[in-house]
Amino acid sequence: MEEMDKDPQRDELNENGNSSKETGGNQRVPFSEAADESREESGDSLENNEADLLREELNKMNDKYLRLLAEFDNFRRRTAKDQLELRKTASKDIMTDLLPVLDDFDRALKLIKESDQDDSVLMGFKLVYQKLSKILESKGLLVMDSEGKAFDPEMHEAITEVPAPSKKDKGKVLDTVEKGYLLNDKIIRYAKVVVGK
Repeated sequence: MEEMDKDPQRDELNENGNSSKETGGNQRVPFSEAADESREESGDSLENNEADLLREELNKMNDKYLRLLAEFDNFRRRTAKDQLELRKTASKDIMTDLLPVLDDFDRALKLIKESDQDDSVLMGFKLVYQKLSKILESKGLLVMDSEGKAFDPEMHEAITEVPAPSKKDKGKVLDTVEKGYLLNDKIIRYAKVVVGK
C-alpha cells in the first residue's frame, strides 16, 4: 500500500511546475494558462466596456461643453445688443427736456420774422437755433416731417379736424401745432396736428 501512496507518476512534476496529478497524467493545459486566457478574454470585454463608457462620458462632456458655449455666445450677443440699445436711448431724458426749448426757438423765430426787428437779431437767433439743431441731430434727434402727409395715428396726434380746402387734402395733415421728434428712429414725442376732413 505504501507503493500506491507513493506512486512516482503521480508525484512527478511536469515542465511547467504542475504535478501530473493536476493534469491527470495527460498533456492537458495547465490551470494557470487556462485562467490567463479566460482573464484575457474577460479583460478584453472589460476594456471594451470601459472604452464604451469613456466614449459615452466624452460625448456627454462634449455636448455639455457645446451647450455652454452656445449659451455664453447668446448671452454675449444679448448683452451687446442691450448695451447698444442703452447707449442709443440713454440721452432720451435730456432730449425730451430740450424739446420745449426747441419749440420756444421756433416761436421766437416766427415772432421776430413778423415784427420789424433788426435783421441782426433774426440772424443771431437763427445761428444759435441751427447750431443747437445740428448738435441734437448728431445725437440722433430728428424732426418729423408731417405737413401735407397722410394722417398716421402711429406718428401723429390729431388736435382738431377742419374742413379740407380740396378733396386731395382729405385725411392729410394741414397744419402742425407742435412738432414731433424721433430719437434713433423711435418716437419720443408725437406731432400734434390739424387734419383735413
